Amino acid sequence: MRDSIKEYEAVQEAAMKFVKSVAEGNSSHARELFTNDAVLFGFLNGELERGSIGQFYKNVDTVGAGADFKARIDVVAVEETLAVVRVLEEGWGGHIDFTDYLLMLKIDGEWKCVAKAYNQNSDTVRK
Repeated sequence: MRDSIKEYEAVQEAAMKFVKSVAEGNSSHARELFTNDAVLFGFLNGELERGSIGQFYKNVDTVGAGADFKARIDVVAVEETLAVVRVLEEGWGGHIDFTDYLLMLKIDGEWKCVAKAYNQNSDTVRK
């Protein structure tokens, strides 16, 4: 069952923690969003990256977003305790564009991210 627009807004607000961390190059905001056991999957410069969300924190803390960084949040679905969010990123680190999918669960009344999967746009892969 599709949830109310108010709940979509709550999911978007939670996902803003992800965007704020990337934009500022500071993982502290994202650490509020992700569960401790959240997982990460994607390809960064052609290399498979998978495992703990800690790798994402490391990437955010070591690579600044870049002056031209832009992001857009699309709340794809909200179904009571489950949400799917797409985040489009342009110019991370000054040259990388990503599409991220965040799988979120409502845990104890709060939207938390349990998994992040991403695609790096092929025209931004450094060979």
